[in-house]
Amino acid sequence: MQPVQSKSVQNNSALDALSVTDKLCFAQFGFAPTVQPPFQCVHHAFRFHAGNNPHAIAVEDVSDAITYADLDRQSDCLTARLRASDIGPGSRVCLLVERSISMVVGILGILKTGAAYVPCDGKIVSDKSLEHIIKDSGSKIVLTLTKFSHRVSGMPTILLDVPCQCTVDNYCPRPEDRSQPQDSVYVIYTSGTTGVPKGVDVMHRNVTNLVCLAPGNLGMGPGVRVSQLMNIAFDMCCWEILGSLCNGATLVLRGQSSKEWRAVMKKVDVVIGTPSMLAPHDPADYPNIKVVAVAGEACPRATADLWASHTQFYNCCGPTEVTIVNTMQLHDSARPLGIGKPTPNNSVYVLDENIKPTPIGVPGIMWAGGLCVTRGYLNLPEKTNERYKEDPFANDGSLMFNTGDLGSWREDGTLEHLGRIDDQVKIKGFRVELDGVAVAMETACGVKAASALLIDGELWGFVTPDTISVEEVRTATAKIQPYYAVPTQILALGSFPRTGNDKTDKRALRELAINSKKRDSEITIEPLVSTRIANGAVRQLETSSSSSTSSLTIRPVKSDSDSSKDSVPVFIISQPSFGEKRLSKSDVSEDSASLELKQEVARTVWDGYEKDVLPEKLEGRYFRNLRHQIFSLYRRLFGIVFITNMAIFIAVIVQGGATAQRLGLITIANLFCAILMRQDYVINMFFNFFCAVPSSWPLAIRRVCARVYHIGGLHSGCATSGVVWLALLCAQATRELVLNEDTPHASVATVAISYTILLLLFGIVAFAHPKLRSKRHDQFERVHRFFGWAGIALVWCQLLFLSNDYRSTDQSLRDALIHSAPFWMLLVMTGSIILPWLRLRKVSVKSEVLSTHAVRLYFTYSTPKPGSFVRLAVHPLKDWHGFATIAVPNEKGFSLVVSKAGDWTNSRIMDPPDRIWVRGAPAFGVLRIVPLFRRVVLVATGSGIGPCAPCILEQRIPMRLLWTSPNVRETFGNKLVDEILSASPDAVIYDTRKNGKPDMVKLTLRLVNEFNAEAVCVISNQKLTQKIVYGMMSRGIPAFGAIWDS
Repeated sequence: MQPVQSKSVQNNSALDALSVTDKLCFAQFGFAPTVQPPFQCVHHAFRFHAGNNPHAIAVEDVSDAITYADLDRQSDCLTARLRASDIGPGSRVCLLVERSISMVVGILGILKTGAAYVPCDGKIVSDKSLEHIIKDSGSKIVLTLTKFSHRVSGMPTILLDVPCQCTVDNYCPRPEDRSQPQDSVYVIYTSGTTGVPKGVDVMHRNVTNLVCLAPGNLGMGPGVRVSQLMNIAFDMCCWEILGSLCNGATLVLRGQSSKEWRAVMKKVDVVIGTPSMLAPHDPADYPNIKVVAVAGEACPRATADLWASHTQFYNCCGPTEVTIVNTMQLHDSARPLGIGKPTPNNSVYVLDENIKPTPIGVPGIMWAGGLCVTRGYLNLPEKTNERYKEDPFANDGSLMFNTGDLGSWREDGTLEHLGRIDDQVKIKGFRVELDGVAVAMETACGVKAASALLIDGELWGFVTPDTISVEEVRTATAKIQPYYAVPTQILALGSFPRTGNDKTDKRALRELAINSKKRDSEITIEPLVSTRIANGAVRQLETSSSSSTSSLTIRPVKSDSDSSKDSVPVFIISQPSFGEKRLSKSDVSEDSASLELKQEVARTVWDGYEKDVLPEKLEGRYFRNLRHQIFSLYRRLFGIVFITNMAIFIAVIVQGGATAQRLGLITIANLFCAILMRQDYVINMFFNFFCAVPSSWPLAIRRVCARVYHIGGLHSGCATSGVVWLALLCAQATRELVLNEDTPHASVATVAISYTILLLLFGIVAFAHPKLRSKRHDQFERVHRFFGWAGIALVWCQLLFLSNDYRSTDQSLRDALIHSAPFWMLLVMTGSIILPWLRLRKVSVKSEVLSTHAVRLYFTYSTPKPGSFVRLAVHPLKDWHGFATIAVPNEKGFSLVVSKAGDWTNSRIMDPPDRIWVRGAPAFGVLRIVPLFRRVVLVATGSGIGPCAPCILEQRIPMRLLWTSPNVRETFGNKLVDEILSASPDAVIYDTRKNGKPDMVKLTLRLVNEFNAEAVCVISNQKLTQKIVYGMMSRGIPAFGAIWDS
């Protein structure tokens, strides 16, 4: 065994976008070792074992068997008959049979001619499909059984059940071997779910590369018994038959009934099948089975773990076009379930839509290269060219194939299967992987298998067995998938219907779902029996009800009559989604096809929440109050800045010698930071930086980054410190003026201006006190604005006088300013203040009065991101008010809701504007942090829905809304409420007028526990926000809400 040399691969230009580490992993993970297969053609391997073990049993039927020697002789006879009909290399022969020893004779007889066989199950294939296959494959002759000969009456045929006329003394001669590794071995026609069935041309070298090497040979060898369970027209059947014959094992053919099927499984060592085929079986019933390999569909984790505990269990992947499977993983229940690594002499590339490699761990489309890649599709050159491309990474002229499977590399070098690219659906604007939904449902306790389908725009889930609680499945799914990827309808079935290839029959599931549609006032149950399984089974029906669901139990009594599938009459019940009506018991007669169930009063989310026991708070009373209430992060940031400044302040006083000019530098530095921390673009920069942390990072880091909105503490700390420093500057300037020393000192003008600035700043700080600001908010805004502007103008004057006072005699004032740090800081400060006003404009607005309590305003001049707010004014120099923007995804513009909260808002409701003033850029607020978390509970009261709405409509992460307000539809209008409910169907709207004021901490905690949320975001009034945030934080739940210190 020789490892693939990866140096040339790493130097491939297609890998230029990857990091050095990813380039190395791409080469190490993607290329399997190079191993020389011991045989190049299938029948060469068979003949080798027939020569070494002629008397070993090659194939065993229910009532018959054949040795390797006899199988070799009979296939030689058939080859002679085919050669007489001009069949040789390049020919294709249709094999219309059923599972039998004659079928195996037919396969080998065709291969020995150098031709390829085209398998068709005579009991399943339709006339239309058979006609297409014969014509498309160019079959000159059909090998069949007498019972199927009438289906091909117009074609030359050879009947396999009519023996050759040769005698013991005159056997047919051994045919000349004309086969080459690149010759076709078989042509498998796909199911044709996307159109006319396509024939995939598979070569000898493709097959021997899998079945003659480990792990694809599955330990087959002389004395090993291999089951033949799969549909004979399914490519996994080729793994069973050709794998067994190429390794000298014994192939055990199953019969037609379920009893005979189980009998075969009880006497074999190796089983190849689909997960659906294995699901009904308990490995404890088959202690003889040593190796199991599954492929063809996603394997449920429960199935893999169960069988891996009793056998060597291989989970495999690969479409027909890459020769049965091209990746395999020996599953260990202690490790994640994956599809493993490429098999020997093969490669797997995870590429983006531009056929460029994705970084390790990033999903992409899996392309397969190496000896597994088949020749292509028969008579479909365009389709072949579309899916088969020259392999740019092998650089040897070989082809690679687009499997259409999504996957990504794990760090251990194994592949994770992420579903089919054509299994991606759009739900509420989001792309959803149906296989991912099924895997999430399988995490529910007791679920053996799951499937998901999008039916009429609604996501349906299907699980087995039928004893599973639908609500438990929904809850388990919601812990993994975003809310829009949680099925709204879930059916629990005794078993899944299966296709002829033993895969889950999704068409049948779709029909079951469609037939299970129920009326608003009742549940209709319709018995559906597959045409393949109608055997008159006796059905016993039982109904049961719980607090929120109704279930239907079906117990089929099976007959032993021959049937390709077990008989399972299926009764469908449409399970109620969360919050739907509870159902009571109803009597059922044995002949009834439907049940009428009485409805009870709908159960609300908050029923009985008052009795919920609150978890204990995590820390002692005094410590938690200090941590969460007194020393909030805002105040801690304030304290850090202020204490640092005071330490420097004391040091300056103790050391002495600081001039008014030096103190002016420290003062302006503090004011510089204070003003910039209130600049829209700086605020947005902080939010964008801290909110860029990936949600995959530990919650401990993300919850700290989410508190970025506390940066106002830096503003307050610097502003307050600046006032203290200015007071010291005034004192120092006064001292210098009084002493009037010969050294440069402050002038009278400097002292006068400094005291004037100090008075202005004292006024700003006084009105900025939280209590005074909340009582006199309009005055606070005006004082802040006009005193601030006046202060900046005076600081310019102060800078000019200080620079003039302290410049040397040989230095001009211009040079003194240019070389002065305060000058440049003051320039930036001034620009920061002016910038928003440069964007002052009066814009058009469309008003929609929602009620006497609220109006909705629509704008088109900008499209802000969720979590931002804009400022509006009727008189730009008097009153500015901030409102959260509501942007609709993929639409231009935004809206906002103005709710009655004072004279200004009341005037806008009574007299809706058609034009209004705006300034600056939309700035981010507290809900910008929402994307930091995987699952969030949003709590809004009244008009607090405004800031929450854009986050809900964006549907970026799963979130659960709790909105408490009186008469939300009357207050905010049907349109807004319907938009909210459309984006968040499981939103909880609590009518405080009808139900009274709730205990918000208990109600929020209930939602957090039900939704498995990582964090809580609150938009409410000050008192309630602080109460909920404290109630969550003190119990270890990250919670965030607006602060009123800043």
